[in-house]
Amino acid sequence: MPWTEAPVGAQRWVPPHPRSIDELKSAAADCQGCELHENATQTVFGRGAPHARIVFVGEQPGDIEDRQGLPFVGPAGRLLREAVDDAGIDPADLYITNSVKHFRFELRGSRRIHQNPGPAHITACRPWLVSEFALLKPELVVILGATAGKALLGPSFRVTRSRGQLMPWPASAQHPEDFPVAEIQALATIHPSAVLRADDRETAYRGLVDDLRVAAAAVA
Repeated sequence: MPWTEAPVGAQRWVPPHPRSIDELKSAAADCQGCELHENATQTVFGRGAPHARIVFVGEQPGDIEDRQGLPFVGPAGRLLREAVDDAGIDPADLYITNSVKHFRFELRGSRRIHQNPGPAHITACRPWLVSEFALLKPELVVILGATAGKALLGPSFRVTRSRGQLMPWPASAQHPEDFPVAEIQALATIHPSAVLRADDRETAYRGLVDDLRVAAAAVA
């Protein structure tokens, strides 16, 4: 049956007092907060060190992530791992997640073509992101791309205007009260998938690495 109602949001599936990321991940597997769960293979939750110094926030899982149930394991994820290494960031210090936990796509024949999440999907999934941050105590938040920027910093945020610049966190968040952490920093950069789409991939990749070097220096 097609989804005909406005998204109810994820809040009813979020445990009231989660004690671990694994508990959140288990609960998120049943989430029906928006229509994306109907066609996606599974919920793709965040992963990484529970005491990560840096939290990366991306857009949504892609086709490979949807099938494997892990974030950033497709081509964009491989490129991000290379950029993290080139920037001198220790992967053991990272937690990585997405603003939207289900894959939004359009079928073209047998191919599933990525579709950007809409504002309703970002809003519906936001409780999961807030709950992750409630358990994580990072020193830096790295925002990957426009969707993550809108989810965390508001609809008017533009990565192209602010990329590579350290910002106060959570003071720069759209709703800083959602993130009751000590004052740390945030940095926005392009999503690694934008590097894969770029006409000049080498220059785009170099720009991503340069931004991540700023992040590395911030937690050195």
